[in-house]
Amino acid sequence: MKDPSQRFAYYLIAPAVLILAVTSLYPAVFSFILSFFNWNWGVRFDFIGFGNYADLFSSAEFWQVLYQTFLFAVVATALELALGLGLAVVVDQLKFGAGIIRTLLLTPLMVSGIIVALMSKILLDPMLGLINYLLGALGLPLSPFFGATSTAMGTVIMVDAWWQTAFVFIIVLAGLQSLPGEPIEAARVDGASALQTFFRVKLPMLRPVLFTVLIFRTIDTLKVFDIIFGTTGGGPQISTEVMQTLAYRKAFSFLQMSESMTVMVIFSAIVLAICLVYMRLEERLEEA
Repeated sequence: MKDPSQRFAYYLIAPAVLILAVTSLYPAVFSFILSFFNWNWGVRFDFIGFGNYADLFSSAEFWQVLYQTFLFAVVATALELALGLGLAVVVDQLKFGAGIIRTLLLTPLMVSGIIVALMSKILLDPMLGLINYLLGALGLPLSPFFGATSTAMGTVIMVDAWWQTAFVFIIVLAGLQSLPGEPIEAARVDGASALQTFFRVKLPMLRPVLFTVLIFRTIDTLKVFDIIFGTTGGGPQISTEVMQTLAYRKAFSFLQMSESMTVMVIFSAIVLAICLVYMRLEERLEEA
């Protein structure tokens, strides 16, 4: 017989489990079922089996979009981790003004993604934007930013890095400030330099925090939507199209609801696989 306190705990989490089932599990199962149909809104609703999956896997556009999704996620996450870690190390060493700098660095997180997209679109406008004006005043070459296939993806990554580096910064800074002081003091007594102390003492102890941030930012960048939707909409051509915007375009521009759901089923399976890999890696790191 279960302990009454355990039974009470189940009662407490039951509403959350029910809400999760209704808002997440049901839509996921419903989307998976409808991915086997040819559902064109208001026109047809026919069962076609794996037809949608076959069409997507044989589409060059789908593979390009999948590649661009991972390109954005990998580059943006790596850049944000590097910048966030660097900023955290610098601010952690400051004796005066650290609070003000920390507040200023957190300012971008207070702005929603679509607002960041619109702000960057205005600032980086090839003709009237402030950034190109400053580049011209300094005698530097101008850039089309969002307006060319060669620069659009890099610009979107740069905007996301400006927006989300603060998230990495504040988590890593909290991790740095919570490290035990004894190993660091022992390294200094042994004559280790600041650089040696960081790489051989602080960084290994900070590994769990960095790994957690890596998981959060990887998942977040894989499901990017607002930044791209608000800046390029997936263009020019499809040079910045990602899985989320592809699903949106298929559903609400072409009314191909089942194809849109198929895209999200495939993408959800990929993200789930990545999460499982991360969890396995975390277990191995804890065992090491």
